[in-house]
Amino acid sequence: MNTSLDCIPCFVRQSLDAARIVTDDIELQKQILQEALRAASELDFSEPPPVVAQRIHRKLRAITGIDDPYRPVKDQFNRLAWELLPGLEEQVKTADDPLCVAARMAIAGNVIDLGVGSGITEDGVREAFGQVLTEPFHGEVDAFRDAVEKAEKILYLADNSGEIVFDRLLVEQLPRERVTLAVRGGPILNDATMPDAHTAKMHELVELTDNGSDAPGTILSDCSDAFQKRYREADLIISKGQGNFETLSGRAGKDPIFFLFKVKCPVVADRIDLKLGTHVLMKAV
Repeated sequence: MNTSLDCIPCFVRQSLDAARIVTDDIELQKQILQEALRAASELDFSEPPPVVAQRIHRKLRAITGIDDPYRPVKDQFNRLAWELLPGLEEQVKTADDPLCVAARMAIAGNVIDLGVGSGITEDGVREAFGQVLTEPFHGEVDAFRDAVEKAEKILYLADNSGEIVFDRLLVEQLPRERVTLAVRGGPILNDATMPDAHTAKMHELVELTDNGSDAPGTILSDCSDAFQKRYREADLIISKGQGNFETLSGRAGKDPIFFLFKVKCPVVADRIDLKLGTHVLMKAV
């Protein structure tokens, strides 16, 4: 998915949000914002938006000297997710279609995305799960179920911290001996890295790996050789989140991908012709 002109204000807003999260020093905030504006002015519109975000956040980490600026927020939402998980597990357990309900709950967890705004709150997450089964849903559930049943190697691309705890609900409905779950290879925004996977106790369910990249998406050329090999060998790729959609949607028709995310961006909404807020489970075509 190419970068749009409408992405530019989002880059600037994201950079300012990040600057305010990591430091109270106005001069540092100005420096971070200037670097973001410089990166935005030099971007290649043929690249997906996460490429620019990666560059901006590398600059942010270099300026502040903080390796994982969002770690306190990530820990906060991991704790909240564990608090909410038992009630959600019970809903899945008693559902007529546990796979469908688990998928919808995993998608609802995608609301914990600081890349599209810093305004997400614990109450907002609770509200999202209170409405999880009534939110607009565009789902190719039967095709997804069929793909899961046939797949010998499933690669599950996780997205954000907090959200990764809710991913347990869906992972538990999969043939876990065939599943590898991948996280980011380095800190970026509130995206999940290996510590978050262990906090979610995913290592107790499936094999874990990281993609070797610090981009807020899956830029295959930036990923490690080991990850690329896993990607090529997978006969089902479960791709969580908008960042993964933005970076992998161009591979539709080439790779066996199902995208699961909440539509939070007008550019993405226009791209797939769905309304903002829609929960999506769609096969890449």
